[in-house]
Amino acid sequence: MSALRIEVDADVLRITMARPERRNAFDAALIAELTAAFTDAGDVRTVVLAGDGASFSAGADVEWMRSSADLSFDENVADALRLRSMLDAIDGCPAPVIARVQGHALGGGCGLVACSDIVVAEPSAVFALSEVKLGIVPAVISPFVLAKIGPAAARRWFVTGERFGADVALRIGLIHEVAHDLDAAVEAVVDELRTSGPAATRTAKTLARAPRTAEETARLIAAHRTSAEGQEGLRAFLEKRPPTWRG
Repeated sequence: MSALRIEVDADVLRITMARPERRNAFDAALIAELTAAFTDAGDVRTVVLAGDGASFSAGADVEWMRSSADLSFDENVADALRLRSMLDAIDGCPAPVIARVQGHALGGGCGLVACSDIVVAEPSAVFALSEVKLGIVPAVISPFVLAKIGPAAARRWFVTGERFGADVALRIGLIHEVAHDLDAAVEAVVDELRTSGPAATRTAKTLARAPRTAEETARLIAAHRTSAEGQEGLRAFLEKRPPTWRG
């Protein structure tokens, strides 16, 4: 049985972790399925990542962690690299990724949050980079979390492993919005993304992920200004009408 539910709703790909009885905790199968789903996202405008049940994701599955205790060093490296491939697939997904977060987002679940471009959480959501509580470290997810919250916040939350609420997650930049009605808030972001040029949105995501040189940025804006989409957007603005992609 699949650990994911995948639906295509017009121009939106909805990927839902479907292990509510395990609080959507990771095991090898879920990691493989998430990697494949985000690698094959196609040309959709937006991807919405969610979790069934009371929690978004409680991190690593207990049985999966138990099995890892018997792995050799090299087998642990291979296991960690598979997790990294999943995170890279989400982080590098060409379309913007919106995470819908309820309940717990712990350990690797926090990693999923960090890899998402836009994160909406309910007020009672709970977060933790809790690996140190188990005598391990948040090594694989650390590049993505650091990119979101920076080293100052990481120096507390990485080393204490303590839990924190949505208010703190918002303050340190791990999430972007706290909403009582998660579905309405997520759909508002989806609708907002539909008002922007599809190609421009994807390129804007790459700009947010890594700095460019002056020459690169000049060529990038020139390419978009002279593209069919850029020309349409500028003409629509000057003619005071919606661009074609909004129709």
